Amino acid sequence: MARGRGHPALGKIVALLGAMLLAACSTVVPRAPAPPAPPPQTTEPGLDKGLPVDTARHRVALLVPMSGANAGVGRSIANATTMALLDTRTERLRITTYDTGKGAAAAAQRAVAEGNKLILGPLTADEVKAAAPIARAASVPIISYSNDVSVAGQGVYLLGYMPEQSIARIVAYARSRGLNNFAALVPKGVYGERAGSAFLSRVKAAGGTVVAMETFDRSAGSVQAAVKRLAASSSYDALLIADAGRIALQAGPLVRSSGGADARILGTELWNAESGLVGNAALRGAWFASVSDGLYRTLAGKYRTSYGAAPYRLASLGYDSVLLAVRIAADWKPGTAFPTARLGDPEGFAGIDGAFRFNRVGVAERNLEVQQIGASDITVIDAAPRGFEK
Repeated sequence: MARGRGHPALGKIVALLGAMLLAACSTVVPRAPAPPAPPPQTTEPGLDKGLPVDTARHRVALLVPMSGANAGVGRSIANATTMALLDTRTERLRITTYDTGKGAAAAAQRAVAEGNKLILGPLTADEVKAAAPIARAASVPIISYSNDVSVAGQGVYLLGYMPEQSIARIVAYARSRGLNNFAALVPKGVYGERAGSAFLSRVKAAGGTVVAMETFDRSAGSVQAAVKRLAASSSYDALLIADAGRIALQAGPLVRSSGGADARILGTELWNAESGLVGNAALRGAWFASVSDGLYRTLAGKYRTSYGAAPYRLASLGYDSVLLAVRIAADWKPGTAFPTARLGDPEGFAGIDGAFRFNRVGVAERNLEVQQIGASDITVIDAAPRGFEK
């Protein structure tokens, strides 16, 4: 990822965003027993005549699961979008929530029928596949929270965190610190296939050498067997564990006792959500690349005050999608088609998770920081650039 100089406008937006969040935190909101669905965004049951006419605000649909297995994530995102509307004090957007837990296609059909000109969400690639043809037929763009690049393009834009980007960042940093022989542990499945492919290509591009790569199926026995195969195959001075932090916690001690005592352990963006990494002796000194947590911690604190519970980490995507819509709404006439061309701004956008911009395919490119796990905390050892090279 390019390490270009920060763009002045982006820097000002980031500073303003931080000040806005801090100012908003001074308002105490009564605690609730559980994060509720935000009333301003929820459509009324049985509504069969569409939404009331609103010529002053842009109609934006939020497609997230409010029921089913992912309801907790969906509720966090929905609540975060409400927070963003309140924090920006915008009067130009009207956001209505549609439950994809009852079917993404049905949610998209209703959103389009009720006149929404932009869709935020859905959450998963399968939901995007169901909603995209409906939105595309109505010329309504989708800004999804998925990270599956296979569904991007033709009016679908992805805000999710891409494993390819975090792997590129951590491999480049490791090479800059003199590490040359790389090994990897990658899970079986789509994420693992993407991570493995990115690992091979990025190590080669950085001038390093891949000495081994092993797969596992996330069971304890499979992880142990994969680590043993690594020990028998070759020596390495850097090991990427391309999976969630809980897998790193399992694999780390095995690596240290099976030929990787001195290796630098590397991780991906998935480690960002694992609090148990701090203080783990086997992972002490490990590096991973991720979006910054600085503004997110402020958002999470305000969320807990407002809703009485901690948000899911993906809540920041909901917040940032609203910031993006608010920024573009300044030059967007209500009732007209969303100005999709504005999403291609090469200077990018600012949000809770830092600077990002959409590439030609519609995938969010992010500037990531490198963090190091310590005995009592996680520290930033290489900050994310503030902007992008054109």
